[in-house]
Amino acid sequence: MKYLNTNPSIQGAEDAEDVQVASQVLERKLAELDNQIAELSDNDVLKRAKLLLDYGSTCLELQRQFEAWQVGQQAFQFFASAEDWEGAVLACNVMFEAEQSDSLVALGNGVWLAVTFPIDPEISTVMLEHIVDETPTKSDGAAVAAAVAHYIVDLRAKEPDRENLLFFTNQLLAKVARCHSKVENQTDFEAWVTQLELDSPDDFLGRLAQVLNVMVQDDWWVDRDALRARL
Repeated sequence: MKYLNTNPSIQGAEDAEDVQVASQVLERKLAELDNQIAELSDNDVLKRAKLLLDYGSTCLELQRQFEAWQVGQQAFQFFASAEDWEGAVLACNVMFEAEQSDSLVALGNGVWLAVTFPIDPEISTVMLEHIVDETPTKSDGAAVAAAVAHYIVDLRAKEPDRENLLFFTNQLLAKVARCHSKVENQTDFEAWVTQLELDSPDDFLGRLAQVLNVMVQDDWWVDRDALRARL
C-alpha cells in the first residue's frame, strides 16, 4: 500500500547530521520542481497540479507548513478545474497536514470528494482515518468515519491491495469500538455496530454528511449540487 503507513517501526532521521543531509536533499528537490514548473506552458494544467502537489508534500517534510498550505491550495484549484478528483483529494490532504486555520475545512472537502467519486480507496481511507484521529473518543463521528472507510474499501478495492485494505479498515473499526465503548469481544462488537447503525450504509453515509457539514461550515470549494447532478 502506498499511502497508509502500517509499519510503526519506521522512523525518521536519527540525529542532527541525518536531518541536515535530508533537508539539503529536499531543498534541492524543491529547486528542481521550481524549474520544472517554470518551464510549463499555461495549457499543462494537470502536469502543473501534480508538480505542485509534489512541492507541497516536500514542504511538509521540511516543516514549511504555511507554504505547503499555499501550494496545496493552488494544486487543488488546478485539479478541480480539470475534474481530477483524486488529485484534488491529495491536495486537500496536504492542506490538512499543513495544520493551518482552515485545515479541517480542507479535510471536509477532501472527504466529500473521496466518498463521492470512485478514487483509489486507499486514499479515501487515509482521509477518513484523519476524521477518526480528529474526533473525540466518545463521539460517534469516529465510528461513522471508520464504517464508511470499511464500506468504501469493500465496495471499490481490487486485488492485490483489497485484502490488506480490508484488514486495515477492520482494525480501524475495532480500535474505534474499544475507545468508544470498551468493546473487546465479537459479540459486543456486533451489538455495538447494530446500536450505532454501522451496518446500514444509508444511515452512516447520512451521518457522515452531517459530520462534514459541521467541519466545513458551508465553505465548500466545489459545486456539490452540480457534481451530484452529473453522477
